[in-house]
Amino acid sequence: MIYLTLKWLHILSAIVLFGTGLGSAFYKFMTDRRGDIASIAMVNRTVVQADWLFTTPTIIIQPLTGLAMLHLLGIPLLTPWVFYSLLLYGLAGVCWLPVVWLQIQMRDLAHTAQQQHTPLPPLYHTYARIWFWLGVPAFMAMIIVIALMVFKPV
Repeated sequence: MIYLTLKWLHILSAIVLFGTGLGSAFYKFMTDRRGDIASIAMVNRTVVQADWLFTTPTIIIQPLTGLAMLHLLGIPLLTPWVFYSLLLYGLAGVCWLPVVWLQIQMRDLAHTAQQQHTPLPPLYHTYARIWFWLGVPAFMAMIIVIALMVFKPV
């Protein structure tokens, strides 16, 4: 029963992690393209909130449940699919940390532009490009991690 509960939490948190990230990225990217500063400010606030409410807890739950299941099953960390999953998860995390900082900066820049009735500064667009390109390897890494966990190649 403990294993199945851990597995359920692990799968559920993977769904929430991936879904929140993909959903936030889609809505932020599309809203930025439209250029409506009020919408941009609102979506940036929401993306930052979603990271704190959904992404952060799942980032913690994922390795805890995964490592607990490995321990219960007696699977070593150096098992290739486990090792590469952890490595890629770490890569996604290394990309995510600056993304969080960028999201907070873009939220604040958009809020200021909205309050002052000015266009977004060029720095916002620079941050948005960096944010987007950091998301690419993070999402690719997570897709591969999910494939490794499902298929467990030898």
